Amino acid sequence: MKLLIIGGVAGGMSAAARARRLDETAEIIVFEAGPYVSFANCGLPYHVAGEIEKRDSLLLHTPETLAKRAALDVRINTEVTSINRENKTVTAVGPEGEYTESYDKLILSPGAVSVEPPIAGIDHPRVSTLRTIPEMDAVIAQVEEALAANTNRPARAVVLGAGFIGLEAVEALAHRGLDVSLVEFVDHVLPPLDADLASILHTELKDKGIDLHLGVGAQTITDAEDGDGVRVGLTDGQVLDADLVLMSVGVRPNSQLAEAAGLELGERGAIVVDDDQVTSDPDILACGDAVQVSFADGRRGPVLLAGPANRQGRRAADKALGHRTIPQQPVLATAIVRVFDQVAAVTGSSTRVLTEQGIDHRVIRIHGPNHAGYYPGSSQIHLNATFSPDGHLLGAQAVGADGVDKRIDVLATAIRAGMTADDLAELELTYSPPFGAAKDIINMLGFVAGNILSGETPTWDYTDLEDVRANDFILDVRGVREAERNVGLEEATVIPLPELRDRLDEVEAAADGRPVAVYCASGLRSYLAQRILQAHGYQVRNFTGGAVSLRCALDAWGDK
Repeated sequence: MKLLIIGGVAGGMSAAARARRLDETAEIIVFEAGPYVSFANCGLPYHVAGEIEKRDSLLLHTPETLAKRAALDVRINTEVTSINRENKTVTAVGPEGEYTESYDKLILSPGAVSVEPPIAGIDHPRVSTLRTIPEMDAVIAQVEEALAANTNRPARAVVLGAGFIGLEAVEALAHRGLDVSLVEFVDHVLPPLDADLASILHTELKDKGIDLHLGVGAQTITDAEDGDGVRVGLTDGQVLDADLVLMSVGVRPNSQLAEAAGLELGERGAIVVDDDQVTSDPDILACGDAVQVSFADGRRGPVLLAGPANRQGRRAADKALGHRTIPQQPVLATAIVRVFDQVAAVTGSSTRVLTEQGIDHRVIRIHGPNHAGYYPGSSQIHLNATFSPDGHLLGAQAVGADGVDKRIDVLATAIRAGMTADDLAELELTYSPPFGAAKDIINMLGFVAGNILSGETPTWDYTDLEDVRANDFILDVRGVREAERNVGLEEATVIPLPELRDRLDEVEAAADGRPVAVYCASGLRSYLAQRILQAHGYQVRNFTGGAVSLRCALDAWGDK
């Protein structure tokens, strides 16, 4: 068996290492266009920040270590320029010049390349991306130059794009002492996140001194008039001064080689593969950022995550060498990012995607402590989840200071297992005051979703605000001072929950036959109020997520 692998890093090197474990006699050659075949690209922003102190910590293997450890023939700085499927050969150009190499099986792992938006001046030398070791070195050099040169003012950076990598870059540059402006074309950071949860990140970024520009894009990058740095012109007319610009506006599959070879391409130009990573040519497989996957909600396209890439590389090697495979499951795109003192994570299908796909769903918004509230250090987790009408969990998103990773990992597993709201309610999770609660927020999600989906406790959401204002009697069951101090609706009547039973006549008079829309801070007290009112014959809806979600929504909408 002669196996060629084009591209290293996550997918390609996983395939190569797995192939060697399966077949000690196979000839395995890995082609890598750049100088580094195995590095931790997810760690790049953390080295820029100085959290990962040693650059060499990111270099996992070299051609020499891979030759000794796995008997792999790794050829760096070697670009494969064409594939001859009929003759089963590839043409490569490396330090020794151009040559051809034959194969029995070929695995493509070419990764993705940065998208270059139509911005005048995008090729300015002070504009960088952050996907490879050389790019990281260039960013660090620019940061150090800016810090050394500017003694009379802070060094300044502009980050274009507020996705996962963009947010990591913002934090890294701020840690290095730069004044950072963040520009995002969408109206909130981390576009996969619901807008109400993203508003929590907006607050965190602003509190850390980040200059946010949302709902706008960059259209020009020019030299500063005094020659000191660059000027970034935005679509709203504002101009941002900077010493460096870091671009993170997206990537696309690096599929040109596959296209030239006549392989089938799918959404966004990704390489079409089956559940075993086989392309439209049975002797060519593909893995990583360049391949098309199927998502749980029916969409298709590339997924730019290291976890799926590693598993795909292993699967491709298994299939190429004739071993048992674990077929690709629908991808959940589970991901997480730290934003200073907050953490945001997602898994499965968001409200936006389900709405775009026309999939019927319900959104549940809850807020709860990361561990027992009476134990010191408790902080709030803000959790949104989507469910099908029959109760199956479709997706989840969370933001909080601590414990977000644990909950989203559990919920990702629950989606994969096909669990329902009732299953979540019955999950047995670890409990001790420093680590969790007797009724964890995941259990609470199951309880709340079960009540709502069964029809026992109808709800309203902040997206229903206009309808509620027009047709319902709005009741706030928080304490009077609490309602005065915190966000709320001006038209709401405040009747604290402990007083509700004694003031039902006021509710009846004020409602005057209208349905009642009730809310509190997080949804718990208003749920209790809903049960009381239902027992007395009222048609009543509870606000999912309470005033906490309302505040997030109003912040997201820019409503004061």
